Amino acid sequence: MVLVVEDEPLQRMLAVDLVEDAGFVAIEAENADIAILTLGHRSDIQAVFTDIDMPGSIDGLKLAACVRDRWPPIEIIVTSGKAARAPAELPEGSVFLPKPYDPGNLTRLLREMVLHAEAKDETTR
Repeated sequence: MVLVVEDEPLQRMLAVDLVEDAGFVAIEAENADIAILTLGHRSDIQAVFTDIDMPGSIDGLKLAACVRDRWPPIEIIVTSGKAARAPAELPEGSVFLPKPYDPGNLTRLLREMVLHAEAKDETTR
């Protein structure tokens, strides 16, 4: 299960389609506030795919930091059509994917990250 967080409806629909085409179930949030509520009510989310620039009380970078702090097993992909982000700006273990993103690259990243998350989950059982 992948939570797609994007405020632009067309971009969100495109991201959801790409996530689903990669073989994952996607759920949507239009901003970080809704994403946090969703994460608080669901235990089946394996990855968050978030844009940086969004309205609301926090942006995508702060959302990524919150996810890493509160839900450490969840994998994180951060995206933006603006300037690329240095790895030091991102929470540990997260990945930056610039817009426009290549569908093959997104698919590869999601599969690698979810497999990694599943492997971590197996070792903690």
